[in-house]
Amino acid sequence: MKETQRLLSEPAPGISASPSEDNMRHFNVMILGPTQSPYEGGVFKLELFLPEEYPMAAPKVRFLTKIYHPNIDKLGRICLDILKDKWSPALQIRTVLLSIQALLSAPNPDDPLSENIAKHWKSNEVEAVETAKEWTRLYASGA
Repeated sequence: MKETQRLLSEPAPGISASPSEDNMRHFNVMILGPTQSPYEGGVFKLELFLPEEYPMAAPKVRFLTKIYHPNIDKLGRICLDILKDKWSPALQIRTVLLSIQALLSAPNPDDPLSENIAKHWKSNEVEAVETAKEWTRLYASGA
């Protein structure tokens, strides 16, 4: 509960997260595409769910807005170490959301969740970035 209040009272720049009215473990999240990234200008919707074991277990987070990114698959699942084996109960929702925002600024095609996008990113980064910008325009503008 404290963490939820802090998220609402001290939002991280470019990120908003609010608990669902009918389930305090479920959050509606919006992340603005970071400047100087292919996602700049985009508004990305995510859902975050706190499992019963939280904070001993990582929150479940996924993108609802379609995004072209080597570390995010077509179901919106995110490949991020702190959501898996690097999770620590000391981490907070805010840290997770800031890490996801950072991942938008620095895609990592060497640890992909989407093989095809990662291959595209490695073989022709300029074209992959253009595709990411196009998807941002198509799916994340004014969402």
